[in-house]
Amino acid sequence: MPPQGGLMDVAERPAEKALLAGLRAYDDAQYAQAEQQLQLALKTGLASPKDRAAAHKHIAFVYCTSQRTAQGEAAFRAARQADPTFALSRADAGHPMWAAVYRRAAAP
Repeated sequence: MPPQGGLMDVAERPAEKALLAGLRAYDDAQYAQAEQQLQLALKTGLASPKDRAAAHKHIAFVYCTSQRTAQGEAAFRAARQADPTFALSRADAGHPMWAAVYRRAAAP
């Protein structure tokens, strides 16, 4: 059973702290820093499948925006592997930078 605690406890765990830092960096268009923090979050061991999927998804976005489409496709697959219910929102699924990459990754 995963450790219990409040949001502040979770946010101080190394993996979750790196995830939050990576998401902030992504939102601030600091893509290199976002990629680094998100990779760190995954390597450090995110507890939640949804958190692992979110990290992979944002890494895929970074890859796609820097024309690393094969890596982006692999990251989208990793998101689905982390959380089988993973799917992009309608807005994200139609994004011109990664829509086609996501569709390829989702194909059987």
